[in-house]
Amino acid sequence: MSRKKREFLSSELLSSFAKIYGFEDKLKAFEIRDFLANYLSDDLFSEIETVNLKEKVLVLRIKSPLLKNDFRLRKSFFLKKFREVLKDDSLINDLLIL
Repeated sequence: MSRKKREFLSSELLSSFAKIYGFEDKLKAFEIRDFLANYLSDDLFSEIETVNLKEKVLVLRIKSPLLKNDFRLRKSFFLKKFREVLKDDSLINDLLIL
């Protein structure tokens, strides 16, 4: 029981540091990357190079042209999923696939 409490406190500490030093967006990008790791197969996930959140625009850099096209076609679906993961609709306004 004390282990869970300690994990919660450490995440609170990390989020307070993120607010102070301005890397909250990077933490949110890590959450989305973790979601994609669980959602996609290992082969597909390995095609994703970077996940960044800058000025409310989520930028995914993807190697595979087929996966890029799939993300572009299902852009609204993925935006909805990412907003559910972050539990805040105002954090992501757009999705950019490079």
